[in-house]
Amino acid sequence: MRKQWLIGGVTAVLVAGGATAFFLTSDPASAKSKKEGDKQSPALEFVGSEVVRPTQASIASVIEFSGPLVAPGTAVVRAKAAGTLLSLNVAEGSRVKAGQVLGQVDLEELRQRVNERSASAESARAQAEQAERQHRANEGLAAQKFIAPTALETSKAAMEAARAQWLSAKAQLEGSNLNLRNAALLAPISGVVSKRHALPGEKVSMEQQVLTIVDLSKLELAGSVGTHEVSRLTPGMAVQVQIEGADSPVEARIARIAPAAEPGTRSIGVTLELANPKEQFRAGQYATGKVSISDEASRLTVPIAAIGSTAGQEHVWMIEKGALVRRIVTTGRRDTREGRVEVLQGLTAEAQVLGARFDNLREGAKALIVATKPRVASAATGSTGN
Repeated sequence: MRKQWLIGGVTAVLVAGGATAFFLTSDPASAKSKKEGDKQSPALEFVGSEVVRPTQASIASVIEFSGPLVAPGTAVVRAKAAGTLLSLNVAEGSRVKAGQVLGQVDLEELRQRVNERSASAESARAQAEQAERQHRANEGLAAQKFIAPTALETSKAAMEAARAQWLSAKAQLEGSNLNLRNAALLAPISGVVSKRHALPGEKVSMEQQVLTIVDLSKLELAGSVGTHEVSRLTPGMAVQVQIEGADSPVEARIARIAPAAEPGTRSIGVTLELANPKEQFRAGQYATGKVSISDEASRLTVPIAAIGSTAGQEHVWMIEKGALVRRIVTTGRRDTREGRVEVLQGLTAEAQVLGARFDNLREGAKALIVATKPRVASAATGSTGN
């Protein structure tokens, strides 16, 4: 019994040792096989519509600038004399016509001044007439040798001085009358009252703002463009303007271009003129103007979706010799309407470029162009590319 037990134990040990040796010798072969399998990863497949070649095309450049709309026909009604504002006949938003009476200012002080100067002018007129009669009498006496020639010269000087005082008093009276007429609050232009700066019962001073009137039939957009772009703009050029709140853009014209750039900004002011006969737009609305300039040159272009960016560098993915290659490129003009971008450096017309953006692309990976839908690579909507 003991002998059989010993033989059985030795046999079990030998079997266990053999199994251990088998697993130890089989592990390296398994790892090697697994490593070789990793190297044989399938190639990425792309259909023909996902791979494009750069094409020659013209790209119209677009110059864009923005700013608030302003009404050039804006007038401020000011008080031409100090006094109490008795009434205002219009409110904000009221439509007025040129020459319309807008309100009334207490002008009693101004009327009293007119009366005083009228009396002064009348007194000066009487003195001038008296001096003239005296001089004529002295001329008769001088002819009869009753007075000396010097006395005649003295009376002449007195007459001329009296006449000058009369003319001065008349001018002052006319000025006061003019101030009295101008002191009436009249609308200088036709338009809409945009703001009331004073209220009835307030004491207003001379030249104080009372009302602001805006003519909305014509609006302007004041923007700025770079010095490298302004040479392509000319007065009268058509501009498409998109105004906030409007469903579609409207057409405007370039009215003026500033003669010099703004200090420190290297930008030049451009003013657009926009007809607004129905007054559907208002001053202060924000607007964006776009000028499209045709291009006569032929440029090497690719789809905008083919351009990716990494660390500030633009690139495209290409299939070259059956592998993926990431190529750094320099781009130029863009045409968002056609979805094309100009490539200045980095590509040739024979390059095979991925025309869409894909996730998880790796440089050097095998790539094929097939006739069926790719099984591995798929376009990633909204991806920025790698």
